[in-house]
Amino acid sequence: MFFRIAYFIPYVVASVVNCALWQNILDPERGIGSALASIGIPFLDGVSFFGNTRLALPSVAFVNNWAWWGFILLLFLTALQSVDQEFYEAARIDGAGRWQQFLNVTLPGIRPTFIFVVLLTIINSLLVFDYIFIITRGGPAGASEVVGTLMWKQAFERFEAGYASAMRLGLSFISGVIVLIFIFLRRRGWEF
Repeated sequence: MFFRIAYFIPYVVASVVNCALWQNILDPERGIGSALASIGIPFLDGVSFFGNTRLALPSVAFVNNWAWWGFILLLFLTALQSVDQEFYEAARIDGAGRWQQFLNVTLPGIRPTFIFVVLLTIINSLLVFDYIFIITRGGPAGASEVVGTLMWKQAFERFEAGYASAMRLGLSFISGVIVLIFIFLRRRGWEF
């Protein structure tokens, strides 16, 4: 129960709090890099994770995924608990090892949840805005710019709300197409 709560807390906590936490942890002056350097491990000392054009987007993606994994963990835990234990017993009687049980019992048992998580993650990645906006605002030099931050800049900095609305409509269309592809594949016989 402790680990379930510990993994789920980042999903429940507001994104502003998560961003502030990781901005302090990854701060080049007083973050983890300088703390490690003070004990003799200098490889992260002075690294600006959110200020480097190469590291900004992967660093923000890490923070976003860190918060998202609590929800995914809850879904997979529920799916794993719903797999019937009799299947595992039958596989053990047939001589299946742990790896064979995982491949032949666990994966087919959680396949619908896995497909749902993939669909949800794809759509969520198209809609990402808050973590990038709070941490980098699309910078440095546009290195972490995504469609969400570009739409915000079009609507509220350049006052081109029509263009931003068209971008949002296009993004909604892409999300709808992805959902339709999953529905089409399911009706064609793909066993989700």
